[in-house]
Order: sequence, then structure tokens, then C-alpha cells
Amino acid sequence: MSKFSASEQYVVDLIHRQRDHIMGMSIVEFAEFANVSTATIVRTMKKLGYSGYTDFRHSVSRQHEVEPAVLREADSNIRQVITANLREVQQTINQLDIATIEDSVQQFAGAQMLYIFARGLSEMIADEMALKFQLAGKYTQTLHDPNIIMTLAERVPTTACAIFISLNGETPELVTAARKLRAHGVPIVTITTNADASLAQYTDILLTGYKSAESYFPDYEVHSRLPVQVISRILLDAYVVRVQEQHDQGHGE
Repeated sequence: MSKFSASEQYVVDLIHRQRDHIMGMSIVEFAEFANVSTATIVRTMKKLGYSGYTDFRHSVSRQHEVEPAVLREADSNIRQVITANLREVQQTINQLDIATIEDSVQQFAGAQMLYIFARGLSEMIADEMALKFQLAGKYTQTLHDPNIIMTLAERVPTTACAIFISLNGETPELVTAARKLRAHGVPIVTITTNADASLAQYTDILLTGYKSAESYFPDYEVHSRLPVQVISRILLDAYVVRVQEQHDQGHGE
């Protein structure tokens, strides 16, 4: 968790109490009003999940009219928790490209089978994704065990499609498996939050989510998987919509 200094906490509390008044101020005016440096304001904004003061003002302006009651009523610490999650979802969706989504859906639809590779906490997302693909009539298999991942990667047919779910895109066995699959000509779709990851260089279709800097479990590698979960949900729903459309068109002809 990103800890606020005393001056940063003061800025957060001041925003919480007088946000409407502050929204009309420039960063210099706000700094004078709060009697802190502009650097303190920038640091505070980044710990709240924004890229800077301007980003904060624009985001709040867009949300102000429809802000959930929970945000209006929460104290600064809980507000930070909620805002960080909201930010991850919004930024992840903003980073998506419709052409990439459509390409992924067509890749899934054209494959005879889907193999989903994931490790750690991403395994839960992979299992849910596999179950829903199966419910939609697509043969799907998840691969979690590192030994099985390494072995089966050499046996996946080119008529299949491989899906990798990895927050940082650097899990060794996943990178090795992707390299083997790529060498064999198996199409690969990757869901990650790291566009520069080793896994990305072996990927045909890359979907990248936004990962905030905050972690409430700093001693463990359990960073939020919300960005990749959002992407997986969008891909699944988009797949079902397109398959249903094709089904309806077939019956209409």
C-alpha cells in the first residue's frame, strides 16, 4: 500500500472536504490554498491512482455528476481503495482496441480447440474463462502445472488457439511454452498488463490492461488481477455475441 506522508494526507483530506471548491483551481492555486508544494500535490495524485493533477481534475469532472454514494460517504483511505479499483477498470477499457477484440474473437471462433495457459492467481481467471467457453460449446482446456505446460506446449496442434493470461508476462514456464507454440505455428492470444513483457514477443494478438502501482499486500506477489479479469470477461461476452449473431444469420437464410 502506498502510504501517505503527513502533508499528502492533509491534501487528501482537503480534497475530500472541499473538492468542489478545489476543482476550479490550477495546481499552483491549489498549492497556495493548501500551503504545500506542487510536488506534494503531484505525489498525492499518483498515490491516488492518477497520472497527475490535470488527470485528477478531468477524471473527477467526468464522474462528479454520477459519483456513487459509496465514494461520497467513504473516508479518504477507503475512497483510495475504491478509486484504485475504479481506475484500473476505466484505464483498462480505455486501452482496449475494438479491432484487437474482434481479431481475438475470430481467432477463438476459428480454432478447433482452445488451450488456456496461466499460473498463480491468474489460474482462477483461466478456469472461469474455460468453463464459459465450454458452456458456449467450445472445447477448452486449462493448463496450470508447470511440467504439463512445458510438455503439452510441444503437442498443441496448429488448428488450436493458445490463450495466455499473465499479469506481468514474465512467468518462465509460460514464456517458454509461448516460444514453443510460436515455433510450431500455433496462434497465440495474450492477456497481460505489461506490453513490453517477454511473453508479448511471441504473441500474435496482445491485449494489455492497466495495472495501478498500489498493492495492499506488498510482501507478496498478489497484485490485483482485475485488469486481466476485465479483459477476459469482455472477450468472452464478445465471443458469445458474435457466435449468436452468426447462428441467427444462419437460421435467417
